[in-house]
Amino acid sequence: MASHRYAVGWRAVFARLVRAVRWRAAAAAPPRSACRRAQPRGSRRAARPRRGRRGHAALGRGGVTSALAGTRVVELGGYAAGPVVGKYLANYGADVIRIESRRRLDGFRTHYPPFQHNVPGVERAGIFSYFNDGKRSMTLNLKTERGQELARQLIERSDVVVENFTPGTMERLGLGFATLIELNPCLVMFSTCNQGQTGPRAAQPGFGSQLTALSGFTHLLGEPDRTPVLLYGPYIDYIAVGYGTIAVLAALAQRRRTGRGVHIDLSQYEAGLQFLAPAMLDYFANGRVASRQANRHPSAAPHGVYACRGEERWCALSIWTDAEWRSFVSAIGAPAWALDERFNTVLGRKAHEVQLDARIGEWTRDRSREEVVAVLRERGLRVAAVSSMADLFADPQLQLYAWRVVEHPVLGRVHVMAPPFLLRETPPQVGRAAPLLGEHTRDILHDVLGLKDSEISTLQAGGVLD
Repeated sequence: MASHRYAVGWRAVFARLVRAVRWRAAAAAPPRSACRRAQPRGSRRAARPRRGRRGHAALGRGGVTSALAGTRVVELGGYAAGPVVGKYLANYGADVIRIESRRRLDGFRTHYPPFQHNVPGVERAGIFSYFNDGKRSMTLNLKTERGQELARQLIERSDVVVENFTPGTMERLGLGFATLIELNPCLVMFSTCNQGQTGPRAAQPGFGSQLTALSGFTHLLGEPDRTPVLLYGPYIDYIAVGYGTIAVLAALAQRRRTGRGVHIDLSQYEAGLQFLAPAMLDYFANGRVASRQANRHPSAAPHGVYACRGEERWCALSIWTDAEWRSFVSAIGAPAWALDERFNTVLGRKAHEVQLDARIGEWTRDRSREEVVAVLRERGLRVAAVSSMADLFADPQLQLYAWRVVEHPVLGRVHVMAPPFLLRETPPQVGRAAPLLGEHTRDILHDVLGLKDSEISTLQAGGVLD
């Protein structure tokens, strides 16, 4: 009976979780010519040839150089959840145009360290550079009618809009989906915010710390008898960008088949819940509320982080079966304490975790982190070093697939990351640093919208390009 409740509960919980991404398609498929009007000949930048590894250029099969070559994306918003989706699309070849404003700067340009030499500045923010490589930047004052008109003209000539404003903002700017789909029937519009575009809390503000608290992560983190611990900053933003990128790619594939545009509504709150499915299911099926367990796990013992020789050197170890425990005992030389029959079964180990953790800690403290990991991995056990930021930059796996160095005109040489997923036939490219504020405004107005230099100067003088 319990098994049946579990199965029914999982289906019900899963049905709730998959609603994190909502689709609203255009009412009817437009003529194919309408899609072609959104992609005028000569308005695309030719894709550059690519080299071999992920994050480096490489020529795909059949001469295709990138998955999104010829795709134009207009990005509005700031911080992480929207811009990282734009970054991934840019890394796969899309021409991503950030619409920014000198009157209201992206918070990642101004408020979040690290800054070069610890001196804040619009072009000195490392985190902005990290999340915006490969894009172009234009400035528009969207509080002016002419600025809104230019944004609509740009979107009319584009394929995708990515935005992470508070719900209702795009409508107030004359850039809501209902308006834009009339101008561009094939438009894919991706909207992401804290809790989705609709619902009783849709307009509720907050950052990552509030979302992780609201979604249940904070309740589960920390010592059982201590205050809950906040999870690192915009954690759920980083979860949401994966779902968002997949949703945009799926929408583009659907558009290719049907010719129809679509509005994607991604709730970051609901996206985060995906990672709490076991705890949610346990409550749904059994009425049990998960609680803080520090580093412990209900099904594994030992399960924790142990100090190794040296300053700030730690390893994480988990043993899930009695067979794994026997392998562990053999690996550490079968000391007398490890042969204690209390530790022979997972139930026994769970009942004596304090003593068990102390004994394992005595063994790890006498050895380097690397030695502990090598000895236990040789037996196929689940163990890993606890990495610092310095360790991550030296990690050979990340050096091969993730880390790329680009030249920024102000910051100099900076590290950015390639997307964490690889399309092997059309691998991503990380080759251009994040743009300076408004760096490409004149080029975009001239080359994409066809404005003359005199018209651009008039816009500048009138504050439309602020």
